[in-house]
Amino acid sequence: MALRLVADFDLQKDVLPGLLAQRAVLAVAGARGGGVGILENYDSLRVQNIERNGNIIYTYKDDKGNLFFGLYDRQTRQNEHLYTFETDFQVVSCSVNSERTLLAVSLVQATKEGRRNEHQPESKCLTLLVEIHPINNVKVLKAVDSCIWAQFLYPHVESHPLSENHLLLISEEKYIEQFHIQVTQEDGDKVVIKNSGHLPRDRVAEDFVWAQWDMLEQRLYYIDLKNSRTILKCIQFNADENFTLMFEASLDISLKDSGFKLVNFGCDYLQDPEKFSKHLSLCVFTNKTGSLCVCYSPKFDSGEQITYSVFYFHKGHSKTFTAALGSADSHVTKGITFLNLDCYVAVYLPGHFFHLLNIQHPDLICHSLFLTGKNEMIDMLPHSPLQSLSGSMVLDWNSGKLYRALLNQSYLLQLLWNTPLDCERMAVLHCVLSCGRDSRFLEAQIIQWISENISACHSFDLIQEFIIASSYWSICPETSNVDKLLPYSSVLTWNTEIPGITLVTEEIALPLMKVHSFKGYWEKLNYNLEYVKYAKPHLHYNNSVIRKEWNNLISEEKTGKRRSTAYVRNILDNAMKVIFNLEARSLEPRLTPLFQEEDNHQRLLVGLMVSELKDHLLRHLQGVEKKKIEQMVLDYISKLLDLICCILEASWRKHNLHPWVLHFDRRGSAAEFAVFHLMTRILEATNSLFLPLPPGFHTLHMVLGVHCLPLHNLLHYIDNGVLLLTETAVTRLVKAYWSEDQSTLGSSYEFQYYFTESCEAIASEL
Repeated sequence: MALRLVADFDLQKDVLPGLLAQRAVLAVAGARGGGVGILENYDSLRVQNIERNGNIIYTYKDDKGNLFFGLYDRQTRQNEHLYTFETDFQVVSCSVNSERTLLAVSLVQATKEGRRNEHQPESKCLTLLVEIHPINNVKVLKAVDSCIWAQFLYPHVESHPLSENHLLLISEEKYIEQFHIQVTQEDGDKVVIKNSGHLPRDRVAEDFVWAQWDMLEQRLYYIDLKNSRTILKCIQFNADENFTLMFEASLDISLKDSGFKLVNFGCDYLQDPEKFSKHLSLCVFTNKTGSLCVCYSPKFDSGEQITYSVFYFHKGHSKTFTAALGSADSHVTKGITFLNLDCYVAVYLPGHFFHLLNIQHPDLICHSLFLTGKNEMIDMLPHSPLQSLSGSMVLDWNSGKLYRALLNQSYLLQLLWNTPLDCERMAVLHCVLSCGRDSRFLEAQIIQWISENISACHSFDLIQEFIIASSYWSICPETSNVDKLLPYSSVLTWNTEIPGITLVTEEIALPLMKVHSFKGYWEKLNYNLEYVKYAKPHLHYNNSVIRKEWNNLISEEKTGKRRSTAYVRNILDNAMKVIFNLEARSLEPRLTPLFQEEDNHQRLLVGLMVSELKDHLLRHLQGVEKKKIEQMVLDYISKLLDLICCILEASWRKHNLHPWVLHFDRRGSAAEFAVFHLMTRILEATNSLFLPLPPGFHTLHMVLGVHCLPLHNLLHYIDNGVLLLTETAVTRLVKAYWSEDQSTLGSSYEFQYYFTESCEAIASEL
């Protein structure tokens, strides 16, 4: 499966054994009739909420129907009992404050089906605030016929106990309130609510139809309907007790008849699963690069295809995807699930498709992966409802398992080898490189695949795409906004259809920011929005800008008319910095005879690229130190050259070539011809992008050409600029030709004749 779910918490393993051990202890002590805290009904053990610090609140019941609240600390891996209600209630929602001194719960009377009975007047919802350090008073916050959800706010600074806690109450009557709860300590460490008779409150939002809580970033997203328009709003809760409306954004979707829906406010076990699966799906996802995506899937009844939309607000456009479900008898029993994977959003319909949408670079559809059809690999995720949480965490309500969602590198590499589709090869290549874990190993695997499939792709150049993408991912995670300035892909357009997918792209109105001072994520989002507004054409660096200057320097070198010596020396010094930086990172001695000659032409190209790229980043990267940018440039160009070396090294090692390949004492072998062919493809890839090559590349290429090519082909390659006559290559040829020891030319008369003709023909080219 392209997605790997790694269990971070499991009720059955992390909580249940402790409860069973507790029951055994009480049984030995002579407890009868299921004493307090004894778990009798395993099915009643459920996850209820996950707080910002990772603590998990769960509940269970004993055989008397008593309701127990417990907390699992994911840092210490310890369980803690919070509170017991000696009444058979059903939990709507619960939350505990960061100090574990207050518990907020919303309860309704339990029914046989375990779900709320909306038609019984006695099914009143009680919202309670409980002092639990130690267990003391209980305050009723609400007693209403509609459901209430509770969520404590967690400030970003948690180094000292707070004198005031803040609690959100979300009502089914479509309003949200914030309670301010002051606490004080009595009799040592006893924590009680101060002035519990009157708790100040603020109205945060009202008249909304949908809301989502971001526990990690402490943000509230909600939608209200104004003048038949669907408006998404976001409130940021700050450590200073204030909350701020950050933006408003218009959504071109209709929620008029969708009812009331909450996302990530705990686990809603009162919802009818069948009704839930047919409900529309709507999620807001963000990541550290400043992206803002809204994923929307309307209510689905039946048909041969299903549609969902993604609003890429940070890019200024939306994409509506229509996926074929296969045969006409395809039956959809579950709804679409959206999962936030940081740089990607996974879109999953059990038994039908699994899509990985590139969030950071969504412009071209080929950079997203679409696995469709009756593929057993797309049917390996749980079929039960999955709740996507911050930090690429996923909660399976039914099993009580919390997962960390990761891209499955081994599966993606396997898919890279097996898929016949260029669009999937492109998408998988970027998925693998974006993983960021063990990049050396992943690059080696990709290089092996490239060497075996050098001519397999017809829609793009494999070598180009690998070099550009891998260089990009080696730099971009370190510095924000660099993704706007460095090329992500060698492909600028993609017109090939994706099997089973229809795509419509539309421009959308950008969010209206409601504040003028930004920090952290909001600064990055605002930068992205400003970029969409004003950055036309795009600011991605293109090395072709130095072509004219490089040609001028080469021409001046041939005519002997050089400009300022200091200018040229500075360019060559830049190249030396790159080479030193590259060699310092090399883990093993190189097998290929590169970097063993001056090769001024390539050094000039490297040096010019350093100067131009540094100026480009300095112009557009604000707030980044000059030294950091200079090092970034050296790392980027070093990485680019290193990737070329690695591709060549892998082929050299595979064919078991040796340094004596540079001698002119025999015809070229099949292995040498394979390496020569690969070097020619590398040359084609770098020439069209005007990228530098490692010094010594052209000499090695030329020598292999003399070995492997018939004379007329050799001259043709030279005439067309494929083979370049470097000073080192010519010197080697001439020395071999005029050598008094004719045995160095080999014992074959045919080869001596060929070699002599080659030298004379090459000499005439000079």
